[in-house]
Amino acid sequence: MNNIVAIVGRPNVGKSTFFNRLIQRREAIVDSVSGVTRDRNYGKSEWNGKEFSVIDTGGYIKGSDDIFEAEIRKQVELAIDEADAIVFVVDVEEGITPMDDEVAKLLRKVKKPVILVVNKVDNAMREKDAVEFYNLGLGEYFTISGMSGSGTGELLDKLVEVLPEMPEVTEEVEPLPRFCVVGRPNAGKSSFINALIGEDRFVVTDIAGTTRDAIDTKYNRFGFEFNLVDTAGIRRKAKVKEDLEFYSVMRSVRAIEHSDVCLLVIDATRGFEGQDQSIFWLAEKNRKGVVILVNKWDLVEKDTMSTRDYERKIREELQPFTDVPILFISALTKQRLLKALETAVEVFENRKQRISTSKFNELMLPIIEATPPPALKGKYVKIKYCMQLPTPTPQFVFFANLPQYVKDPYKRFIENKLREQYNFSGVPIDIYFRQK
Repeated sequence: MNNIVAIVGRPNVGKSTFFNRLIQRREAIVDSVSGVTRDRNYGKSEWNGKEFSVIDTGGYIKGSDDIFEAEIRKQVELAIDEADAIVFVVDVEEGITPMDDEVAKLLRKVKKPVILVVNKVDNAMREKDAVEFYNLGLGEYFTISGMSGSGTGELLDKLVEVLPEMPEVTEEVEPLPRFCVVGRPNAGKSSFINALIGEDRFVVTDIAGTTRDAIDTKYNRFGFEFNLVDTAGIRRKAKVKEDLEFYSVMRSVRAIEHSDVCLLVIDATRGFEGQDQSIFWLAEKNRKGVVILVNKWDLVEKDTMSTRDYERKIREELQPFTDVPILFISALTKQRLLKALETAVEVFENRKQRISTSKFNELMLPIIEATPPPALKGKYVKIKYCMQLPTPTPQFVFFANLPQYVKDPYKRFIENKLREQYNFSGVPIDIYFRQK
């Protein structure tokens, strides 16, 4: 268990740049547009052998009517509750603003270490300008440049000094499975995660594109333990206009690449559209486990055949990879959320299952003998041996005398037989034919 450090301050003072420097990755989106960070970003940092978690919050704005800013203000207060120490970032270019005074007033009441950081100090002149921040009544301050990194060493020395000592964990910890929640903008991904974890961890509004970063949350409830990743909605390239949106889409694609199972959330009121298919095939191409969650099912007018018809339409669009779990859920009414988790865990287990070579041959060779590959140019293909490859995802190799004569329809036949015998639901399978 690590200490948690929260980075707070008004919008556009450079919190995300500082956050990226601490975790040494470009995790939070940085842009000169104010209010880019809307959710709390979590990352890990280490200094002088002491590891701690860092939260990058949305900018704190008091008394604003803006829908995002009201939500962001709540996020900052939540982050302060969670943190063991708080880093309050201000901007030397702007000086003390009324908003800074409001944040300082809030932080003076906090019974936790608060470190005042004056950002954008990249020359001696600005070093002198920083003196005015004593007026915030938070004691000493540290001057840094989040962009170039100057001054961060002294700040981190102070930070690890004020963090409370944590009990040491000795046993080796196996990395947790990563479940990535993907889908089109406004399909209800953040609402789904908030409903699962039982708190407003993510900003939720009716405006598409609210979530802009891919954000990890550790989930440990009801006997399940894994990392849950909320991603920005993925749009068609033609619709990605602003730079910010482009970075968000790239971040989501990267989140899919680094996950084990993708939970594809689709909007039941809109159906399984082309964009949903693109995301599905992106996950399939990366050989990830997939579970399809039809969200907002409570808003659809239903009869006795609705579920079956809806599922049949989705499977028609997914051909030939139709062995995918499809669940009908509602994040709002919490309908079938635990079933969604159970299914995701099952797909994760399916993806890493190993089949012994002897049992695999025992099962598959009689099937191949009964239905061999069709002869081509008077030549007959004979398959004598098969095995599962030692790869992270299910891959199988069949050794034949003439592998070049085995065509795609027969590969699909073998895959279907394999799926009939073993549970690979939601998992893409690779079949190879090689010279024996």
